[in-house]
Amino acid sequence: MNEKQRTKISRFLSKHLRHTPQAIGLSLEPGGWIEVERLLQACTSHGLSLTRQELEEVVATNDKQRFSFDETGQKIRANQGHSVSID
Repeated sequence: MNEKQRTKISRFLSKHLRHTPQAIGLSLEPGGWIEVERLLQACTSHGLSLTRQELEEVVATNDKQRFSFDETGQKIRANQGHSVSID
């Protein structure tokens, strides 16, 4: 995946994990967490076809560490800058 693709995905994730999860049919759990599989399904349903491997690459290579997986790797969240309540 090239830098332009990573940036596009990162912006999409930031928008929906920090500000408008409901726009893609998501409801964040306390702490801002969402199941990875639900996120991937929502992305695909809303025009962003994204695989687990691509998601992991975006998380690992993001220079600002915007996202993180939980200890099981089954949930993901934006690390900061939420405008929606996460607790």
